[in-house]
Amino acid sequence: MDPQLSHQVTDAVATVVIRHPAKRNAMTAAMWRSLPPLLEELAGDPDVRALVLTGEGGTFCAGADISTLRGSAAEAQALAVAAEEALAAFPKPTLAAVRGHCVGGGAQLAAACDLRLAEEGALFGVTPAKLGIVYPASSTRRLVSLVGPATAKYLLFTAELLDAQRALRTGLVDEVLPEGELDKRIAELTRILVSRSQLTQAAAKEFANGRTDRDAHWTEQARGSGDTAEGVAAFLERRQPRFSWTASG
Repeated sequence: MDPQLSHQVTDAVATVVIRHPAKRNAMTAAMWRSLPPLLEELAGDPDVRALVLTGEGGTFCAGADISTLRGSAAEAQALAVAAEEALAAFPKPTLAAVRGHCVGGGAQLAAACDLRLAEEGALFGVTPAKLGIVYPASSTRRLVSLVGPATAKYLLFTAELLDAQRALRTGLVDEVLPEGELDKRIAELTRILVSRSQLTQAAAKEFANGRTDRDAHWTEQARGSGDTAEGVAAFLERRQPRFSWTASG
């Protein structure tokens, strides 16, 4: 199988799978380039309410496939950063489902997701110090926001791998599941996510990511959406709410 990103949409959840099993799902230049337009397509799909990023088989992503990055290190890094930023900007909830190695560029992608769930035995590493690469400023700031400066420095200075339990303690992952339980938990969590208000989620995502210029926008969206009235009515009537606002417009 040629290296590729595949995707499917089921029950309002888009699942994007990193497929390059010959190299532990390392991202080729073509795969980095293909991620932003794929995310744009899925962001505009009103049938998509959440997104899961995972790797084929027992590995999430072992980083970049160096053999396909023939240009300068700066060009290769720019591809990864563009993909990372597109994932971080996705307007709906995103989850990384991690098995095995989540290293280098794979860790960049996982960090760009809103939530990270890992199977016991997963390993996480940020490894530019092994290659003499200056880690991107935006990626460094995102890592610090997740794990704090001390753990970010440990990861960047040493390029050592963290096991799933240490990643959980530092905030790099949100949940660690026993072997064989990850898919079940992802399905359960995405069912919850797609049942909630997209208006609440979209606004909360922007606020949590530090955006400060859209307060009035979200106030106006809330006023005109009808989601609050629907949520209150559903609560009083003891039924599931039928929220109508969508992040796809």
